[in-house]
Amino acid sequence: MGVALTSCTVPMVGAPTFELGPDEIELGVGIHGEPGRERRPAQPAAAIVADLAAAVLDDLPFRSGDRVLAFVNGLGATPLMELYVVYRELDRLLAERGLVIARNLVGPYMTALDMAGCSITLLRLDDELIELWDAPVATPGLRWGA
Repeated sequence: MGVALTSCTVPMVGAPTFELGPDEIELGVGIHGEPGRERRPAQPAAAIVADLAAAVLDDLPFRSGDRVLAFVNGLGATPLMELYVVYRELDRLLAERGLVIARNLVGPYMTALDMAGCSITLLRLDDELIELWDAPVATPGLRWGA
């Protein structure tokens, strides 16, 4: 589930995909710059993260005690420090629901070019998935244990 603070500019078109006012955000945006499902006034980070997380948590059957991979993805123009603000709020919300972040990934991994905003992805983990996640990785985008 993503939120945009600005639109992205598709090179072939040369113009923003959609227009946002200076005090507007777009919820439900796609990582390719697609417009979202709702536009609303800008809010503090805690409120935005609560809405993003609720859209995922209320739709999927997460239970207290579940271990999750929490992925906070930057959409291209969001500073890493701001992504960690989002992660902190997500960690707080998940803990309130009894969910344990067993693994995390924070950064600009799937971007919409120059879009300011982020997306949140949550994956329920079991022992097998944790073992697979922890396996050595040596790619241009991810590298650990290799």
